[in-house]
Amino acid sequence: MSYILSAYTSNRGVPLDIKIDNIEFSYSSVPVLNEVSLDIDGPGFVSILGPNGVGKSTLIHCINKILEPNSGAVFIDGKDLKEITIKELSKEIGYVPYSANDTFPLTVVDTVMMGRHPHARWNTLDNDLDIVYDTLKMLGISHLAMRQFNELSAGQHQKVMLARGLVQEPKILLLDEPTSNLDIRHQLDVTKMLRDLSLEKGILIIMISHDINIAAKFADKVILMFQGRIYDVGTPGEVITEENLRTVYGVRSQVIDDEGRPHVILKDSLPITSEAYPSAVMAAARRKRGSEAVGQTDD
Repeated sequence: MSYILSAYTSNRGVPLDIKIDNIEFSYSSVPVLNEVSLDIDGPGFVSILGPNGVGKSTLIHCINKILEPNSGAVFIDGKDLKEITIKELSKEIGYVPYSANDTFPLTVVDTVMMGRHPHARWNTLDNDLDIVYDTLKMLGISHLAMRQFNELSAGQHQKVMLARGLVQEPKILLLDEPTSNLDIRHQLDVTKMLRDLSLEKGILIIMISHDINIAAKFADKVILMFQGRIYDVGTPGEVITEENLRTVYGVRSQVIDDEGRPHVILKDSLPITSEAYPSAVMAAARRKRGSEAVGQTDD
């Protein structure tokens, strides 16, 4: 079964497509991804939701070649990922990890400049610096330009790593919880900026998030994962429902309408029992929602 996210018209006139064809991945003998199939067309802003341990980061790592699936295939704009070199891929895909554990003894400018490496030529330094400083300004951290990266706070680290991903000027940007260390205001500002960038620059942005309401407010499409599989895909209104939250997260909630977007009011957690997490619910819901949400095709 393959889920398809609706296409958008690219502002660059360049097709953006990720096709994931029945991939599986295990760490040693522990399965993490099971029969994952998904088509994502861009540009657009896509959020991946799901509880801890369902394979969200592993899925991202299989897309950007950090990990290689045990079976199945990933295609970028129709080309098998196995046939794309790391250097070629770095011009197409940018990646911002969950947290910056690196402690570079470099200034912020030099750290962000590392993101320009895929475009490096002997005579491009001035242009690269312009891109770096413009990106720092856009993120509101130009005042940190000459600070040492390893002296910054966790939130500042996160913004610098986001800047490094953006200066790659990728067609596809993958982000693993890019707002995890930011306060509420900056979570909103950064997520809104990412949504706007997807529109203005014509890029496909895929963001893992644990904040359901921020995803609901800004995402064009939502991918909901559960037990190593794609549980549901579609618009925020189609995917973020009380029934889905009960099954996937084990919580009782109320989902209300907020200017045409769903907003979740959490009520209580459910006991971890077979009643709360029936094994057959996921398969039944996937079959039911597949054609209703965004269309489905059987492999």
